[in-house]
Amino acid sequence: MRLLPKAHLHLHFTGSMRATTLLELADKYGVHLPEALRGGEPPQLRATDERGWFRFQRLYDIARSCLRSPEDIQRLVHEAAEEDVRDGSGWLEIQVDPTSYAPRLGGLIPALEIILDAVRRASGDTGLGIRVLVAANRMKHPLDARTLARLAVRYADQGVIGFGLSNDERRGLARDFDRAFAIARDGGLLAAPHGGELSGPASVRDCLDDLHAGRVGHGVRAAEDPALVRRLAERGVTCEVCPASNVALGVYDKPEDVPLRAFYDAGVPMALGADDPLLFGARLAEQYEIARHAHGFSDAELAELARQSIRASRAPEDERQRLLTGIDAWLAA
Repeated sequence: MRLLPKAHLHLHFTGSMRATTLLELADKYGVHLPEALRGGEPPQLRATDERGWFRFQRLYDIARSCLRSPEDIQRLVHEAAEEDVRDGSGWLEIQVDPTSYAPRLGGLIPALEIILDAVRRASGDTGLGIRVLVAANRMKHPLDARTLARLAVRYADQGVIGFGLSNDERRGLARDFDRAFAIARDGGLLAAPHGGELSGPASVRDCLDDLHAGRVGHGVRAAEDPALVRRLAERGVTCEVCPASNVALGVYDKPEDVPLRAFYDAGVPMALGADDPLLFGARLAEQYEIARHAHGFSDAELAELARQSIRASRAPEDERQRLLTGIDAWLAA
């Protein structure tokens, strides 16, 4: 699976960190880590209730607090790129809310510029194509999202390719953020909000109807509505499916329950993603292993999954063709 060329379209910034790096940074800054982040194994999480989601967010926030300098940001991005290259990724679109890092990095604009500089350096060092998707937090006011959308558009020619909406989709209404997404789309950015993870099919429909999503983060709960599945397939809206994350957070009880086969057979394009490897333990290649071993995907089907990830990316056409050619070679071999 690591030899299969692919694109990685659903990876969160802090969640991409290596566990060993978190330990070193926590020691450097004197941050006390709970046992769940020090034990060497992914924490036991179940976020289908508010208490579980709060615990997940608390662990994420503690990890984020260990990123305090431009050097920390550069290290995180470089190591995330190394991990992706090791897993066969030829293109990475990493998702970040720069407001989360602004207080320690000199403000919102400096934070995004530091992140984009780290992306350029890591891309040059590793050969991995990397771009940034700026994500608003649906737990914050929609006016904050508009500010982020304008910022994202301002840096559209410097590495930002999309605009997202993350955090608990059970909170707030997608339509409250419609103006922010209109700003992003008018600025040429891809709309890629989260939906259909902790909430059901209605949250995916809201992403399509209110935010005009070109991709949907997760989207798996759409499988509960056959008409919605047909709509995703007919419109070619890619769902960024993260199997290991879905199981770790309790959306599904076991890998076999994630609707990979149902989506594939219905013609819904997918891009497998790792979401937050720091907390879930599994990186990109392991998502393809789940498709192979838990869902019986053949080599030809796995190759098609990889093609779907590349087609859904914002990679330049020459980069897409290079990766697609590599997939054909992998399959032939």
